Amino acid sequence: MAHAYTPGLKVTEQLLVVKRRILPLKGEVIVKVGDRVNPDDVVARTHLPGNVVPLNVANKLGIPPEDMSEVMLKKEGDPIKEGETIALKKSIIKWFSSPCQATIDGTLESISSVTGQVLQRGHPIPVEVKAYLRGEVTEVVPEEGVVVQCMAAFVQGIFGIGGETSGTLQTSVSNNTQVLTDDLIVDSMKDKVIVGGSLVTADAIKKAARIGVKGIVVGGFDDKDLRDFLGYDIGVAITGSEEIGVTLVVTEGFGQINMARKTFDLLGENEGKMACINGATQIRAGVIRPELVIPVEDQASAAEAEAAASMQGLAIGSPVRVIRHPYFGRLGKVTELPPQLQVLESESKARVLQVEFEDGQRAIVPRANVETIESR
Repeated sequence: MAHAYTPGLKVTEQLLVVKRRILPLKGEVIVKVGDRVNPDDVVARTHLPGNVVPLNVANKLGIPPEDMSEVMLKKEGDPIKEGETIALKKSIIKWFSSPCQATIDGTLESISSVTGQVLQRGHPIPVEVKAYLRGEVTEVVPEEGVVVQCMAAFVQGIFGIGGETSGTLQTSVSNNTQVLTDDLIVDSMKDKVIVGGSLVTADAIKKAARIGVKGIVVGGFDDKDLRDFLGYDIGVAITGSEEIGVTLVVTEGFGQINMARKTFDLLGENEGKMACINGATQIRAGVIRPELVIPVEDQASAAEAEAAASMQGLAIGSPVRVIRHPYFGRLGKVTELPPQLQVLESESKARVLQVEFEDGQRAIVPRANVETIESR
């Protein structure tokens, strides 16, 4: 068996990054094919239906539901304002009349003479989709969105929190082994995407959010700090919707783990450039990786980019990361790929490989226990 294909993290100096920017409902696309866009440029917009708030008019006025038509002052489709009288139970004595008032601004959607309720619909909620990347619009999906692409340096992470944002890349530590602490976060880092080393502390993230840092890329993060910072445990659902003021991308794993030297060097080489960052992560079916995209100024042709982006098989010399105990998180390169099955300590049989770690140590590891680190 000459090659084995494994899921892996991309860390590359040049990759064609293609993103579909699609609305949740049909709406209006406001750019065209060939347009150059920046991360904060709106490419499509629509309106979501407002929230529905029921109001039991019959109960409030003390009337049977079938009498609704006699008390309603508004009809279906009429605009309403919070506090406005929409139904009135009249009395012979004017002062004893009973009003029922709208509880929201919006529209009166329906009136039921069966339940005695009316449904109030809030104002439509505007939704805008931004380009996220600095690149070119290559396709327009009518009434739905666009496809944006660019050539970029690209780094995938293991885990992240926080949504899409962008800022100027700045290295905040001297090497990939240094811990990013709160004293290294300074006011001048406002609107920056900062690069740490082996770990970021909870205090550093809190200070970064307070200052206005856009994003943090770091090797590791303590899971207890994550729980304390968020106030809850992360489940199996997708992350990325957290409103924490800063986006975090962890490149290696939980705990204090040095950021891979190649990743750290690549980010350092691109210091001062715009970086687009997204912490969205999903570890179940339909895997989503957090990422950092650094658009390059010199855009290569699409054909060259697609060739550069082709997946490579696991082979001698491939850089890998071990993702299981006892070598979890360690980086190395493949030195042997024995084709035959071998018996493991568990007495099961599996295909293995030999990996040489950065310190020269070698180990036999099941192929399923590594992931390739794609780099070009």
